[in-house]
Amino acid sequence: MDYSEIVSPLLAWYAENARMLPWRDNPTPYRVWVSEIMLQQTRVEAVKPYFERFMREIPDVQALAAVSEEKLLKLWEGLGYYSRARSLKNAAQIVVREYDGKLPRNAEGLRKLPGIGDYTAGAVASIAYGLPEPAVDGNVLRVASRLEASKQDISLPAVKRELRKKLREVYPAGKASAFTQALMELGATVCLPNGKPICTRCPLAGLCAAHRFGSETELPVKPPKPKRKKMDLTVFILLHEGRAALHRRPEKGLLAGLWEFPNAPGALSPADAEKALRGWGVRPTEMEPLPPAKHIFTHLEWHMTGYLVHTENEAVGFTWADSCGLFRDYAVPSAFSAYLRLLRPKKR
Repeated sequence: MDYSEIVSPLLAWYAENARMLPWRDNPTPYRVWVSEIMLQQTRVEAVKPYFERFMREIPDVQALAAVSEEKLLKLWEGLGYYSRARSLKNAAQIVVREYDGKLPRNAEGLRKLPGIGDYTAGAVASIAYGLPEPAVDGNVLRVASRLEASKQDISLPAVKRELRKKLREVYPAGKASAFTQALMELGATVCLPNGKPICTRCPLAGLCAAHRFGSETELPVKPPKPKRKKMDLTVFILLHEGRAALHRRPEKGLLAGLWEFPNAPGALSPADAEKALRGWGVRPTEMEPLPPAKHIFTHLEWHMTGYLVHTENEAVGFTWADSCGLFRDYAVPSAFSAYLRLLRPKKR
């Protein structure tokens, strides 16, 4: 595959078809960096409001370096993969301390920062700084795999390295930003995953070997996903005089350092649930079952049993928050959203 052939048609297509996205309006290094971190494992439509709010509250590297972790996680609430937010802040503190508040101007320097790998370094270097640095993610790998009708496993580091090398050689002078984003855009909107490319809209269909052979839906080749582990969990909404109980998760592991509703392993019967409550020092006055809920993580599924419990005391060991404070001040992950919405203040 001669990748120089894709440059002109791809750039022309992108000029006509690029989506209006908030981070494209003013692609400063900071804005590109934050947007790319947010977009990891997250849909574009979901990221838009988060990005705009984040920019209002934390408009630059200095503000990110100084923001409290509680505020940062609250702004990130619902995006998931919260370690991304912590890495952003850690990297910002390094940038302020060692780079005079400016992100490094090359991919090598960017890769030294926490949370920035080859893809994000390439995205910032090419989109913000105009350097010929490819940003090879799943979208770009899928486009390349179909262009070449390649049967290579796209998860292999060697495959990604080879593609970066091929792309770097054909970057058009002065158009690095557009070329990087055009590749991303093609994979996101036309050369779609799960066997559903829209080849009639593709500017590269005439160059695509998979299209020529009719093998688009067979590519790319990826390793099978491991089966997710299933875990039963019982979640308690404990209420006392309009305040709800919260508990902070451990600083390491899944959802590290975030707030959660009290919970216990297993799908507890009402009798076992009451026993668990009394073990925590909770004196229940009323307890009613809540609808079951499920949350899917990358490698784990939570199957949740819920109870709404009114108590005669605020048991020690928990933090008790009124509904306004709960939604304003505490980052509760979306894993608990089915139960969190029960506590949202009603509009008058």
